[in-house]
Amino acid sequence: MNIALWSIAGLLATALLVGGVIKVSQPKEKLAASGMGFAEDFSAGAVKAIGVAELLAAVGLTLPALLDVAPVVVPVAAVGVVLLMVGAMVAHGRRHEPQALVVNVIFIVLAAFVAWGRFGPESFSG
Repeated sequence: MNIALWSIAGLLATALLVGGVIKVSQPKEKLAASGMGFAEDFSAGAVKAIGVAELLAAVGLTLPALLDVAPVVVPVAAVGVVLLMVGAMVAHGRRHEPQALVVNVIFIVLAAFVAWGRFGPESFSG
């Protein structure tokens, strides 16, 4: 189970890292034009803040455990990803974007699994 939790956390971290870098580095108009229509509904600052939250989540899912410094941050970051994706579901639901909702649900399930596993049976403190 530890391998599955590491693999899923790594996969989530990679996806969040890529998404965060894109949101932080691109203007919101370019994001909207490239298929991230949600950017039209938010200010440029809010889009950047979402990107920063994704970057922090990516770091929180992996580095604390890798460095053995406050590994409890891993499940806390996973809970943060769940909350971030719930917010994304609200935004995509308002825009009637069913494909994005499916991706959000997948992220929620994976992040919830990491949170459950790291708070419970495969915690780093046990």
